[in-house]
Amino acid sequence: MESNSKIKVIEYIRKNIKKGYPIETLKIALINQNYSRALIDEAIKEVLNQMAKEAPIIKEKPLIEHEIIIEDNDSSKESKRKGFFSKLVNYFKT
Repeated sequence: MESNSKIKVIEYIRKNIKKGYPIETLKIALINQNYSRALIDEAIKEVLNQMAKEAPIIKEKPLIEHEIIIEDNDSSKESKRKGFFSKLVNYFKT
């Protein structure tokens, strides 16, 4: 009987983790369904161990490329220097 319940709990956890539910939410739902905390904790450990074994192993580090872009536009520099109030004053002068 105990192993049948554990299998059900393991399948429930595995299915819902893949759907994106957090483990704590699943734990609360199982407690509300009257499963013991010890059984739930064992099932969570087993599911996480199985998922870790199934995860692909990355053998090489990803290559990160970056590029520095320098804008040499004089008008953009002037507009950046002017604050809101100076633009507002210039607006009303015209």
